[in-house]
Amino acid sequence: MKFTLRIWRQRSPEHRGRLVDYPIEISPDASFLEMLDVLNEHLAGIGEEPIAFDHDCREGICGMCSLVIDGAPHGPEQATTTCQLHMRKFADGRTITVEPWRAGAFPVVKDLVVDRSAFDEIIRAGGYITAPTGTAPEAHSIPVPKPDADRAFQAAECIGCGACVAACPNGSGMLFTAAKATHLALLPQGQPERYTRAAGMIAAHDALGFGGCTNTGECTAACPKEIPQDVIGRLNRDLLRVARHPGA
Repeated sequence: MKFTLRIWRQRSPEHRGRLVDYPIEISPDASFLEMLDVLNEHLAGIGEEPIAFDHDCREGICGMCSLVIDGAPHGPEQATTTCQLHMRKFADGRTITVEPWRAGAFPVVKDLVVDRSAFDEIIRAGGYITAPTGTAPEAHSIPVPKPDADRAFQAAECIGCGACVAACPNGSGMLFTAAKATHLALLPQGQPERYTRAAGMIAAHDALGFGGCTNTGECTAACPKEIPQDVIGRLNRDLLRVARHPGA
């Protein structure tokens, strides 16, 4: 298959970026990242600088492969991460535009690489859970209702890739923040710091430059792990509790 790749090139945060076209011929069975590998081998062979992009496990688990492809995080009609997107999903001969995440809280480092350390700061603001030390408790000594356990596991599936932020017209990180707060808020171990955690994570979210949530739903549509939007509502309820009962 033959494509024209229109890729964002930016030498550093201080330099102006631009879209550059690269023709390529690739197997339809190649993944999107494998195609970028082939392109980089070609660029290195002709003495040009390879394209910088993030990747790690390439198994749809880590979320490092953060690319906006034809305007959609991780690719159009894509229910998983970029590394699991194959070239057979695209029509032969088309032009494919590849850009980094577009969000104020995720500044471009180089080419397609962005700095997502703001997510780490939100997690850090959530603090720790209170857990007793000593002998491990019996597994069934703290009963957890099955619906709560299922919802906690669902929220915990968030891999922090940032697709929700890239898809949001406001650049909001509320889906990520709510998922990380919710999976602890649903479990007994997360109850002692539940409300202070919610307040701390939201304060960090806003201070780091993420936009406000207006419930457009683009975040959930782009999420490769299909985190539901109602986790945001759960976090907002915890915030209302803090507002009504400070220090509770």
